[in-house]
Amino acid sequence: QVQLVESGGGLVQAGGSLRLSCAASGGTFSMYAMGWFRPAPGTEREFVAAISWTGGSTYYADSVKGRFTISRDNAKNTMYLQMTSLKPEDTAVYYCAADPKGPYTVVAGGGLEVWGQGTLVTVSS
Repeated sequence: QVQLVESGGGLVQAGGSLRLSCAASGGTFSMYAMGWFRPAPGTEREFVAAISWTGGSTYYADSVKGRFTISRDNAKNTMYLQMTSLKPEDTAVYYCAADPKGPYTVVAGGGLEVWGQGTLVTVSS
């Protein structure tokens, strides 16, 4: 089973950009579909984006579509979330997650196999 560590969070002004990274270790990264989540009112974690095992398919929440881009580099065992046109409502702790069952499982969000510890993104207005 992989372990996940997020990085790249920080403070940014509205309209700015950040790139989050999720580094995996201890397992076969390419066997896992991956995703990003953040807390939202009324839910523990809201789906943000997901990516398939090879990176060939990506999925986004409507709230971030066109502003965020998910990608992965299996040679580096790392997944990324490029965030642009950031808004104050994007402020959250962002968690990466992994599951071998595939991107649809990641999109659904429940019972995913592995979670990271989170990285804080703060967007000031």
